[in-house]
Amino acid sequence: MYDAIVIGAGPAGLTAGIYLARGGAKTLIIEKESIGGQIASSPLVENYPGYKSISGSELTDMFYDQVVNLGVDIEIGEVKSIEDRKIKKVFVDDNVYETKTIIIATGVKHRKLNLDGEDGFIGSGIHFCATCDGTFYKNKDVAVVGGANSAVINSIYLSSLCNKVYLIYRGKDLQCEEKLKEKVLNLQNVEILLNSNVIKYLGVDKLEKIVVKDKICEKEIKVDGLFLSIGMDPETSIKLNLNKTDNNYYDSVDTLTNLPGIFVAGDCRNKEVRQVTTAVSDGTVAAVNALNYLKN
Repeated sequence: MYDAIVIGAGPAGLTAGIYLARGGAKTLIIEKESIGGQIASSPLVENYPGYKSISGSELTDMFYDQVVNLGVDIEIGEVKSIEDRKIKKVFVDDNVYETKTIIIATGVKHRKLNLDGEDGFIGSGIHFCATCDGTFYKNKDVAVVGGANSAVINSIYLSSLCNKVYLIYRGKDLQCEEKLKEKVLNLQNVEILLNSNVIKYLGVDKLEKIVVKDKICEKEIKVDGLFLSIGMDPETSIKLNLNKTDNNYYDSVDTLTNLPGIFVAGDCRNKEVRQVTTAVSDGTVAAVNALNYLKN
C-alpha cells in the first residue's frame, strides 16, 4: 500500500512526487501516456525561472530524474476509476493499487477543430507537437492554427525548418506575449492570417490542402502539414464523485476537493492561469496538503 498516489506525470504531478518523497511518503506516480505532460512537447520555454531558454523536454527530463532519484515508483497505465474510502483503491487497467491519499494531476488534452475527416488526417498531415513532428516538414509548407503563446512559439520553431508557415487565427490580433509577437512578425517566411478560420481539410490519404475563410472570401491553401494549437480541454474523466465546474475542470480551493484525502493539481483544476510555473506551485501545495492529511 502507498501513502500517496499521484495520477499524472506532468510538472504538477512530478513536483508533487518530489515533495511527497522528501516528506517521507511512499509514493506512486501513474501516467497514461508520456512523462512530462503538455510542456514536454514545447520547443521553447523562456518563462521558467532559472533558465533563459530551455526546451520543454529538457525541463521535464530533469523533473523526472529528480523524482526517480528520490525513490518514487512510476507506472504507465490509465486510471479508470477510484474507490473513495479511508484506504482508497485506484483501478488501473488490470491492476488495483491501495493508498491513503491521492493527488489528481491529469492535465489537459489537445483541442481539435472537429471538421469532417479530421481524425483520419491526424498523424497524416495534422499534428499537435511541433518539436515531435516538425522535422517531417523540412523545406515544406505548413500551417499553424491558433493565436496564443503555444501557436506563436510553434510558428517560430517551424519557421527555422519549413519553407513557409501560415499562422491562422480567428481573432483580429495575436493573443501572445509581446516579445513573441515581435519575433514572429519579423520572420520573413511566416504569413499571418487574422480573422480567419480553417473550415475544411482536403486530401486523399494525407492532408494536401486546407480551406480558409476570412471576412471576405474562402480560399484553398496548399500545405504539407498543419499543427493545431487552439487550446486544451481538461482530462477529468476518471469515475469519481468530485465536484466540477461548468466547463468540466475539477473544482477546488488551494488543491482541496470535496473528498477528504483527494487533491487536484495543475491544469485539470479550476484556476485563472495555466502555466508550467503554476502547475509546479499546485504540485507543491497539493503534496503539502496530502502530507498534512497523512499526519492526522
